[in-house]
Amino acid sequence: MAWNGFVPVTRSFLPWLSAEVVLGKLSHLLLDMAFGEGSRAWKRIFWQLILLALGGLGLLRFGLPVLRHLEVLIPMGVCPPARTPLLRDNFTGPLHPWARPEVLTCTSWGAPIIWDGIFDPDVAQQEAVRQNLTVGLTVFAVGRYLEKYLERFLETAEQHFMVGQRVVYYVFTERPAAVPRLPLGPGRRLRVERVARERRWQDVSMARMRALHAALGGRLGREARFVLCMDVDQHFSGAFGPEALAESVAQLHAWHYRWPRRLLPFERDARSAAALGPGEGDFYYHAAVFGGSVAALRRLTAHCARGLRRDRARGLEARWHDESHLNKFFWLHKPAKLLSPEFCWSPNIGRRAEIRRPRLLWAPKEYALLRG
Repeated sequence: MAWNGFVPVTRSFLPWLSAEVVLGKLSHLLLDMAFGEGSRAWKRIFWQLILLALGGLGLLRFGLPVLRHLEVLIPMGVCPPARTPLLRDNFTGPLHPWARPEVLTCTSWGAPIIWDGIFDPDVAQQEAVRQNLTVGLTVFAVGRYLEKYLERFLETAEQHFMVGQRVVYYVFTERPAAVPRLPLGPGRRLRVERVARERRWQDVSMARMRALHAALGGRLGREARFVLCMDVDQHFSGAFGPEALAESVAQLHAWHYRWPRRLLPFERDARSAAALGPGEGDFYYHAAVFGGSVAALRRLTAHCARGLRRDRARGLEARWHDESHLNKFFWLHKPAKLLSPEFCWSPNIGRRAEIRRPRLLWAPKEYALLRG
């Protein structure tokens, strides 16, 4: 997990994760070798080792499974003992971080990180019923994503999402007539909002902040007290209950939750409104799940939509589109609750001991078919 002040030893624990450290060690080694080798041989060995080091770092970052398994050696950190008794949840009351000593259960600003085992789901359910909540769940299903993913997303949501609560699903699509009409439980409704078809998939991704902001200012904002916004290319696999709700909620990215901060894929182009400078950023958050109160989400979507407009006016596009702007917002305005990777997990990562009960699972990514 990207350390946030609790684990200053991360970089020294795995020095091969830092390009500066790797190249520094290589330079010292090669200086020693230079005294015993001819100039031509020394240069050849130097560049071979440089390419090997850069290749290893690239593979670690971008996907060789064997190397990615080394991530389990990166310590996630622990909450300071003085802070753990203070961890509380707005639905479950006192949390039990000592039940998960192997993972980080709080942030430097005192927000809980919700892992299986540190909360009582029955207490959360009872408190949500007492508060008489209506929870909104938004999803965008445009182009071929509608036929490929939406039906399974909604079917599994009925099985696992906020069971026993009032729920209103908001499906945003350019083809309302194609939305499957599934039988819904008591107190659960489906709304369909028409959106314009964008030419590029990147534009679909970026336009959702604008569409969400408008919906939150309209009927969705009047119907729901809390709203969770999700990607459609995933499905529910376990209970996703009120423990996931708070004033503002961010999701730790399954592929990046163990990485040291300097390797996280924040936007680094200083010209972009989404840019984070060296040393900025706490964790890397996944735009596949985020949420909060209606008022908090209005602020988030306004910020992201404004940044996207500004970048477009300058001919810029952040590396990870709306997700880059989401990460900038949560750096400036810390989330009240973080969801562990258990709440949005990629099966392609493989088994991890700390992932006990995944709540959402990514579907296989078929970009060539769906974005063509």
